Amino acid sequence: MKSLPRAFLKTPIGFIELTGSEKGIRSLYFLDFKVRVPRIPHELKDAVDQLHEYFIGERKDFTLDLDLEGSDFQLRVWSELIKIPYGTTISYHELARRIGNASAFRAVGGANGANPVSVIIPCHRVLGTNGRLVGYAGGLKRKKWLLEHEHAFAQRDLFYR
Repeated sequence: MKSLPRAFLKTPIGFIELTGSEKGIRSLYFLDFKVRVPRIPHELKDAVDQLHEYFIGERKDFTLDLDLEGSDFQLRVWSELIKIPYGTTISYHELARRIGNASAFRAVGGANGANPVSVIIPCHRVLGTNGRLVGYAGGLKRKKWLLEHEHAFAQRDLFYR
């Protein structure tokens, strides 16, 4: 089996490992250790560039092809996550309602946690009851940073309109 193209990116909240296939981005995970950042495979250059733009506040939406593997339910949840606007948040209950099953908030939480391309599919924009910071595979410190980062740039853009 041929190995997937792999790239590493240093961000303000740690290193990211990115993999792709001929169809699109397959995974994006935060690493809890430092890595040497080798040459970026040409298949992942656009993704690395867009992530860099996001982390410096110049990008709000990603225009990348994705190659996701998951159940129909997970794919439905991930599809809905992409619709949450930059700089905003919703609850797990609201996400469950948006996919048409308001009582499935726990299952939605599970699908949210299984998101293989965090940041690109913004699972960090989903909060617990009463706006509590809960459940982020990359860790709550990173989730908090991402939300504060987006909020700051969303506010800047409102100010300069």
